[in-house]
Amino acid sequence: MAAGGFMASGVECGVRSSGSLDLGILYSEAPCVSAAVFTRNVLKGAPLTVTGDAVTNGDVRAVVVNSGNANAATGERGVEDARRMQKIAADPLGVSASEVAVASTGVIGEHLPMARVEAGINEAAKNLGSKGESFAEAILTTDTRTKEAAIRVEIGGKEVIVGGTAKGSGMIHPNMGTMLAFLTTDAKVEKECLQKTLASATERTFNRVTVDGDTSPSDMAVFMANGVAGNKEITMDHAEFPIFAEAVEEVARSLAKDIARDGEGATKLIAVSVAGAKDEASAARLAKSIVGSNLVKAAAFGEDANWGRALNAMGCSGVGFDPAGVCISFGEVEVFKDGEPAPHDIERANAALSGDEVVISVRMGEGDASAEAWGCDLTYGYVEINGSYRT
Repeated sequence: MAAGGFMASGVECGVRSSGSLDLGILYSEAPCVSAAVFTRNVLKGAPLTVTGDAVTNGDVRAVVVNSGNANAATGERGVEDARRMQKIAADPLGVSASEVAVASTGVIGEHLPMARVEAGINEAAKNLGSKGESFAEAILTTDTRTKEAAIRVEIGGKEVIVGGTAKGSGMIHPNMGTMLAFLTTDAKVEKECLQKTLASATERTFNRVTVDGDTSPSDMAVFMANGVAGNKEITMDHAEFPIFAEAVEEVARSLAKDIARDGEGATKLIAVSVAGAKDEASAARLAKSIVGSNLVKAAAFGEDANWGRALNAMGCSGVGFDPAGVCISFGEVEVFKDGEPAPHDIERANAALSGDEVVISVRMGEGDASAEAWGCDLTYGYVEINGSYRT
């Protein structure tokens, strides 16, 4: 959490049985403008209802998050528990309950151990600091590493910082934002501008990640701007709005790629780029179809340059195109060109899949649009993790 005026902490309160940090608070010392995006999964965790109300009807300046329990499919009690988390956090932070966003991630269908959660919130509130490492750790579930990013830009002669942290490793195929992501900035930003900026960045980053094709009921991305940098308010027609928007997208892109790289059991990041599509939406759909294909993911794990699987995934995407105009490369090796197999060294093509980052590039003749998507390989480890997730 690099943005000025924000404090964070993470504690262990026993929601998870692993003895890991499992509850965190992110807090702004100054009032904020806020924005959020949420999962489009019909099944939504109770915290999404509570946080959605808070952001829609006002602004939040604090977030309380627990890991190990998603508080999803928990009925009215789940909503009551999420609202109670708001109230518990509000008192020590000196804010109203409506200024507290709530997020939960973990096992579906279990009620929160609220006595432990309450103790954790009070402890986290006492331990707030300017470094966010413990918060970034407290929001993890099956993740193997924290995910943080920050960038500094100049707007109106003032240094502005955009920072963020996220969690996500499995149940990743977002259709809104990401698994859990929290972005902060010390820039002064108009609320409508903040919401549109988050939505645009989400579409180009978080919505282009896939690990296993499942969307979570907990997916949420929250963006808070507290204005302590002292810049003139950023609006959509501000001359330097593009600078701010690109900074937000860069932070989100970094977090999205970190999530893909840390997919459950993954050994490789897979990056797919599609160029020459008729429009960006088509390019994104094609790229995500390739990177989300279990056959492509398994081939990457086995270091088998089976380009037919990538081409087939394009055909399954629902996007119309002429295969005769498609070229596919694995790394620097072109394996398919203009509708036919391209002569290539098979061992060299396989070697392009051997590192910890696999690049698949597609060129088409449909137009000028391009897009990227990110995922990971499918390994034995994924099955091991999810075969015993609750036990």
